[in-house]
Amino acid sequence: MNLKPLKGQHHVSAITANAKKNYEFYTKTLGLRLVKKSINQDDTSVYHLFYADERGNPGTDLTFFEIPHAGNTYEGTNSISLTSLRVNSDESLEYWKKRFQELEVEHDEISHRTGRAALGFRDFEGQRLMLVSDENNSGVSGGKPWDKSPVPVQHGIVGLGPITLTVARSDYTGTILKNVLGFRETRSFPSHVDGQPDVRVFETGEGGTGGEVHLEERKDLPQERPGRGSVHHVAFRVEDEKELRQWVEWVTDNRLPNSGFVERFYFRSLYFRDPNGILFELATDGPGFETDENFETLGENLSLPPFFESQRESIEAKLKPLDTKE
Repeated sequence: MNLKPLKGQHHVSAITANAKKNYEFYTKTLGLRLVKKSINQDDTSVYHLFYADERGNPGTDLTFFEIPHAGNTYEGTNSISLTSLRVNSDESLEYWKKRFQELEVEHDEISHRTGRAALGFRDFEGQRLMLVSDENNSGVSGGKPWDKSPVPVQHGIVGLGPITLTVARSDYTGTILKNVLGFRETRSFPSHVDGQPDVRVFETGEGGTGGEVHLEERKDLPQERPGRGSVHHVAFRVEDEKELRQWVEWVTDNRLPNSGFVERFYFRSLYFRDPNGILFELATDGPGFETDENFETLGENLSLPPFFESQRESIEAKLKPLDTKE
């Protein structure tokens, strides 16, 4: 089958137990724009919040399902263990380090362990995050920060960077990345834990920060028990519906149980798990978040795909009000 390479990261979806605090942190602290306030289409009683660049361009979305009773995350293997976010320069990392200090955000020192300048930090629920510099990047283009953000545009987050997968058996996931998803293994770097294997780097599409997956094998950890502050799945970009349907056929031919074609309205999707239990999604670049809202008012009101619109009254009755018009 003549499949085009995946274009890079599409979005990462994580779990929060508090939509209000989540909204405040990701918009007011990180300066991302809430481009869509919607529902989890598999459980309409909870919010699905999408944060991104100015209009939610593919590759810039960090999304959250609100699960109010989610317990603590017990970190471990077979997990999407680190989400990185791109900024334009090394200088921007200095800005962010100072901002984190002033706002009392838990953070590390700036490092170069991955081969580029990076700054690790956590949100209020322990979500594992890292800012990475695009200063020497060549590869997948970033997005455009919202000019109404509290963060200066020159230091704003421009999209998703490398995604780290921590697994018990890297050969299982490595085989899926290369032989099924078409990634290229390009390099490695030392683990931050003594005695553990080097972290393997895989790239797709034009590569660079917006097209990398870091695969970490750990023999010293139990399997992760997810909760608030954990990641649910990572999605990679395909051009359109025609291409996605080819991927459905390809994944099925490789005997991987999968969701088949799924209509999400803002994009179309395919889901499957690798042998380590990592949940992957392939998602189309369009139609996008301006399908049912104007650019100027993205994220201000509850958006429901047409196939849920008839249930709006009952859905809204179950959701705790969340003011996103500030």
